[in-house]
Amino acid sequence: MSIAQENAGTAAVRRVLHGAVDMHCHSGPSPMPRRITHVEAARHAAATGFRAMVVKCHYHDTVFDLLAMEDELAGLPIEVFGGVVLNSQVGGLNPHAADLSFKMGGRIVWFPTISSGAHLCHSHRDEAIRSHFVPRGVMESDEVDIFGADGDLVPEVEQILQIAKDADGIVSAGHMSPDRVTALFEKARSMGLRKLVISHPNFIVNADKRTDAQRFAELGATLEHCLGLFVDGKHFEFRDLLEWIEAIGPEHTSLASDLGQVGNPLPMDAFVGIVEQLLDSGISEADVRTMVVDNPVRLLGLDP
Repeated sequence: MSIAQENAGTAAVRRVLHGAVDMHCHSGPSPMPRRITHVEAARHAAATGFRAMVVKCHYHDTVFDLLAMEDELAGLPIEVFGGVVLNSQVGGLNPHAADLSFKMGGRIVWFPTISSGAHLCHSHRDEAIRSHFVPRGVMESDEVDIFGADGDLVPEVEQILQIAKDADGIVSAGHMSPDRVTALFEKARSMGLRKLVISHPNFIVNADKRTDAQRFAELGATLEHCLGLFVDGKHFEFRDLLEWIEAIGPEHTSLASDLGQVGNPLPMDAFVGIVEQLLDSGISEADVRTMVVDNPVRLLGLDP
């Protein structure tokens, strides 16, 4: 049993995490090695006081995983949602994939992650990273770009955004570069979409915490910071998270685990540890709850 399940941290941490949501859990099944299944992740989250979670896979639509696990999930006091990532493995910018996912109960469509130019550029600089994203010898992702040869958004982008709007679903910018994120969000905003997310803007995306982040926030986006990047300073020091929160405010920020992988901490352990650090750093319980409860609850359309 993890530390999180044993005591869920201090009384303050337990208060903050009561009713929280993990919007970015990499449980399994997946072609990539996972420490826990979606059911196990849901059990851990429920034991820590969470009310909901979203499970993600770069390679397939997780909605169908959850439908197959429906009986096992039914008795748990937590809601679990899925969605589809528009990588080359599902046909790239495929309106049919987005439509099917939402119609089957999905809550989110992610634009390209491992198929984005930013991600492929990042992985090609390091063979270990590149091979990490071709598990079981699967074909490497093809690049999927939202811009056409003429520099404009390809028609499928508007189709997918309309599908998400009709479903009252969430649109995530995936791992795309800041110029593409901005173009996507500007188009989405012009169409009336309000549930926009950008994950780990400081990692792969390489957004600037002042200029890019401010623009994303102006467009109504929520910046989702992934806790796995900050645990024990694995990728970034904790103070970097504080600087991002300070730059755009808790009202434009959410926290998610981005965990479940073999070799990484369990999602709930990261939440307990990082929330404790946030409180110790002087961020109020109310502001932390804005980031782990209020913002993701709004995005998922759950009752407040």
